[in-house]
Order: sequence, then structure tokens, then C-alpha cells
Amino acid sequence: MAQEFTPKVVTANALIEGDVVYLTAADTWARDLAQAEVLTDEADADYRLLQAQARAGEIVGAYLADVRPGPNGPEPTHFREDFRRKGPSNLFHGKQSEGLSRA
Repeated sequence: MAQEFTPKVVTANALIEGDVVYLTAADTWARDLAQAEVLTDEADADYRLLQAQARAGEIVGAYLADVRPGPNGPEPTHFREDFRRKGPSNLFHGKQSEGLSRA
């Protein structure tokens, strides 16, 4: 029996800065997960991923990440994605010192 499709977002790393980015419904890249397009249809998710992977001049390593609804938009379901969106953890700098929202 096939596993039920769970909501996903397209995520990658910005090619120049290396920041974690998320594909928005407006087809732009956002550094804030709350702005990500939540994909609830498997075919749409696969198509959006293919579109993102074709943008090699902007991003690297695009893939689908599981999310769940949260009070401020989508939230990661796996600790790896939560870790990625917060940035480096060895020192209090970057996204951690600025908060999660960064334009």
C-alpha cells in the first residue's frame, strides 16, 4: 500500500550566499520558511522540484522537505530541517543572533 503524501516545501541553498532558501508560490526564493509554498499534491510537488532544480544559476541541492501547519506558517517535521533553517549552531551568530526571520 502506498504511503500517504504529506505536505512539503521545496528547499535548497542559495548558490552565492549558501543560505537555506524556500521556493514561494510567486516562484521566488525566500529565506523564511513561513513564506514557502506548501505543496499538498504529490504531482505538483514533483513538478515544482523539477522547476527549482533547473535554476542552477540561483540555487544548489534542491529537494522536498516535509512540513506541517503551524501558527506562523509551515513548520519542519524533522529536526534536520529545523536545524537548517536556524543556521550554524557552534556560535551565536548569523540567523541565530538575528532571529529566524531574515529578508
